[in-house]
Amino acid sequence: MKVILAKTAGFCFGVKRALDTAYAAVERNADNGIMYTLGPIIHNEQVTEDLEKRGVEILAEKEMDEVLTSIPEEKRKSVTVITRSHGIGKDVYDKLTGYGVNIVDATCPFVKKIHRIVEEKSREGKRIYIAGDKTHPEVQGIAKWCASKPVIFSDISELVNDEGDIDTPEGVVLCAQTTFNAEKFKKFVEFFQKKYYNAEIYNTICNATEERQREARALAADVDTMIVIGGKNSSNTQKLYEICASKCERSYYIQTLVDLDLAVLESADRVGITAGASTPNHIIKEVQNSIMAEESFEELLKASEEKESKIKPGSIVEGKIINVKPDEITVDIQYKADGIITRNEYSSTPNLDLTTVAKEGDPITVKVIKTNDGEGQVLLSYRRVAAEKSYAALEEAYEKEEVLKGRVTKVVDGGLTATVNECDVFIPASLVSDTYEKNLSKFMDTEVEFVITEFNPKKRRVIGNRKQLIAARKAEMAKALFERINVGDVVEGKVKNVTPFGAFIDLGGADGLLHISEMSWGRIDDPKSVVKVGDTVTTFIKEINGEKIALSLKFEDKNPWASAAERYAVGTVVKGKVARMATFGAFVELEPGVDALLHVSQISNQRVEKPEDVYKIGDEIEAKVVDLKLDEKKISLSVKALNDKAEEEAPAADDTADAPAEEE
Repeated sequence: MKVILAKTAGFCFGVKRALDTAYAAVERNADNGIMYTLGPIIHNEQVTEDLEKRGVEILAEKEMDEVLTSIPEEKRKSVTVITRSHGIGKDVYDKLTGYGVNIVDATCPFVKKIHRIVEEKSREGKRIYIAGDKTHPEVQGIAKWCASKPVIFSDISELVNDEGDIDTPEGVVLCAQTTFNAEKFKKFVEFFQKKYYNAEIYNTICNATEERQREARALAADVDTMIVIGGKNSSNTQKLYEICASKCERSYYIQTLVDLDLAVLESADRVGITAGASTPNHIIKEVQNSIMAEESFEELLKASEEKESKIKPGSIVEGKIINVKPDEITVDIQYKADGIITRNEYSSTPNLDLTTVAKEGDPITVKVIKTNDGEGQVLLSYRRVAAEKSYAALEEAYEKEEVLKGRVTKVVDGGLTATVNECDVFIPASLVSDTYEKNLSKFMDTEVEFVITEFNPKKRRVIGNRKQLIAARKAEMAKALFERINVGDVVEGKVKNVTPFGAFIDLGGADGLLHISEMSWGRIDDPKSVVKVGDTVTTFIKEINGEKIALSLKFEDKNPWASAAERYAVGTVVKGKVARMATFGAFVELEPGVDALLHVSQISNQRVEKPEDVYKIGDEIEAKVVDLKLDEKKISLSVKALNDKAEEEAPAADDTADAPAEEE
């Protein structure tokens, strides 16, 4: 079997640029503000999950207005919104600008070029035709840059009755989604040149897309099995698959190695691999390494079937130990050359001193690996014989879906190798955990649990799955948790992660979100000032929505408004600090959780244009309560009223001088 990986497989320029831009923004913004991506930055779930772990929330366009308006104006400068690589509409961009948030534009430059073309040409009065998928976010964004409604189509049949050159004498413009099928677009160009006398053609298909599609077409025609890797929502990957399927009947569309049925490769001679523009390199490598492992097993099987002599690769022989060193054992196998067992071929235990486990004269059963190790000696393995004896036990565990334990003895880019009774079980990176594990090396020399989900005794291929166990255990814990909790329950949990918008609390089965607005009755600017990772906190459940749990620290017995009627009755003189400003007045914090409004008209007997002319944030003031609305949690203050009273009570100088003495 020959495995051929397309040169252009994986991240394209635009996707790599978008991710570099996003991660650079995360580094710059670390712990300093709220971060969003406007929709998934690329069509890859593992990437978006990794960004969420770093405190970046995905903000849907339909929720944008509601979310951003809920953030006070003075705090929006610390909010960062990263636009996705597919781009956004002009209306959305203008809204973001109006909100005053920090915009990080990760739009692919090729997409931005289309935005400029359609905006300019539509303002000239020309009708815009966009070849693409009208449901794709890139196409929806392009359409919103047009000054007039464009025509979006994916097939010529949609334009049969169109009269564009008659309705728009100024001209018509044809462009395409950057990932559109290049061969199909050529046919559209021919159609437009014949049908519309005033057509302007812009081939806006990304060069990388064209090259990727061209290479995939040629590769698919040259192999008997084709593997296409990419996200289920990736438009460019779907088009790659369509192209490959048209040239190779045995084409398969997968997201990760888990989706690949290795049985389809058993009769394959030439296997081609390509991947969409949003597919991370480690996923491609994982699939490639797995297929190449199939290839090496086939070669080993062929070698073991050769019957040139009794001592041949794959044969099991009896021998006697004639010499033992700490890292090597010499065995007499009644052959023209002695056999050698290296430390690694005796046991999977690292740095094992062989003199402690074997001695001269002991009989030993070994497997022939090579008849000539380069120095005229036969390379043997004791470990593989022991492993073969254990395969029966592994097969039984596979059939019964038993949980096994093994020690991780090797870490590679594609996953882990765990050893069980000298048998190697490969755990692909995508099956190591239910979340993406960036650093697999931390598992080295640790004991892990897993189930066997693939067992091929013919090829000595054993695949372990740790993700399945973790997911099942979490599901059981989550089920038990949701069965016993109710809204209003007081619960205890450990802080798992702290982000600019709140903290995630592990409740033992599911995480609850303690939003920044629920951390105190007062104002909180930074969640890390309240909790840190590892803290044990006691909260109450505010809301349960499906699998989401909202938590709160705002216990009712600590609600400052509960006794506000006594402390802030009308006429009471109070003290507080200026917390924030508005055009119509200043908000004064009387105590954490209780703010009162000092209207600009109540600041002084003199005319005041704006509160900043008199006060600054943090100033302490004394004022009189002139209005209290408990049901609305509103208190109105007046410094003016306090000054008026002081003037009324102060006696005039002349009156004091003329006042008669009191009679006794």
